[in-house]
Amino acid sequence: MSVNNNIKISKTLEQAETRTKQYVPKIISGFSSQIQNLNIELTPTQTEQVEEVYNGKVRDRYTMNDKVVLVVSNRLSAFDRHLAEIPFKGAVLNLVSQWWFKQTSHIIKNHIIEQGNNLHTNITVGRKCKPFPIEFVMRGYITGSSGTSLWTHYNKGVREYCGHTFPDGLKKNQKLEKNLLTPTTKADDHDQLISAEEIVKDGWMTQEDWDFCSEKAYAIFEHGQKLANEHGFILVDTKYEFGKDLKTGEILLIDEIHTPDSSRYWLAETYEECMKTTGKPENIDKEFVRLWFRDHCDPYKDETLPDAPKDMLAELSRRYIMLYEMITGEIFDIDALSKRGANINEALEKAMTVKMKQ
Repeated sequence: MSVNNNIKISKTLEQAETRTKQYVPKIISGFSSQIQNLNIELTPTQTEQVEEVYNGKVRDRYTMNDKVVLVVSNRLSAFDRHLAEIPFKGAVLNLVSQWWFKQTSHIIKNHIIEQGNNLHTNITVGRKCKPFPIEFVMRGYITGSSGTSLWTHYNKGVREYCGHTFPDGLKKNQKLEKNLLTPTTKADDHDQLISAEEIVKDGWMTQEDWDFCSEKAYAIFEHGQKLANEHGFILVDTKYEFGKDLKTGEILLIDEIHTPDSSRYWLAETYEECMKTTGKPENIDKEFVRLWFRDHCDPYKDETLPDAPKDMLAELSRRYIMLYEMITGEIFDIDALSKRGANINEALEKAMTVKMKQ
């Protein structure tokens, strides 16, 4: 809801932090309460309607005859595995995506039929699409801590990365000369780096489809960077997924867009100073949690991971909420969300009856 219906939320960091810190007690209560119970229990009738159920790293997908229902969970994923549960995370991801899908619909159509508050903050209803088996990873800076990140490879001496050549002397977190597309193949266990040439040569995509999707990825990212900057952020990198509408054959933007899960966000006003001093920009995404796990275990090899401190996970939730409020200009109403959270199965029933738009 808007503040007094008309007053926009201040985009200054100090005011945003002060406001969202007041949410922390309710965020912490979300670890043990049932208000964010997102467990779906299909009725016999629903089971007959659903063709396939797929439980992904973050999203659970219910495929039906004419549409797909996505339930965005609170699961935190990194290093190709589940790390923790973050209260209200799924709602933030879904609502942030909803805002960004609207802001980029002039560049490319998306799969959305219905999403967010009209149904449930964690639910999206989309068109049935056949996804391309490629993630379109856009990068504006050299950074990262995962096994596939640009900085990880560069720091090991690699200078050829996804078909791009990099010079010596680059520093972590510095801006690249231009935005770059560094695709990966999609896999359940581990994403694999690949070049544009290999994608076409090995039959992952046709040249025509690749050209269309890559052009749109650059355009969406550039527009996203511009809007993010207007709201006080640097959109550092992100990933996009595209698919073909099974009815029309049209290529659509699918999954999510510019969420703090799929993207890195840095605070714009402190970036230059941080690079001069610590070399570590202030981030508002899950990178600090990634780094905690990397410092306390081997997240790629250890069978069992340590439990992350709840105060750190609550801080991640707060940062996600702060990003939502600063980007969209809307208040994240935890109280209203808490009342609605227990009705996920009722919301799913409603989502399954949503009519296709022509």
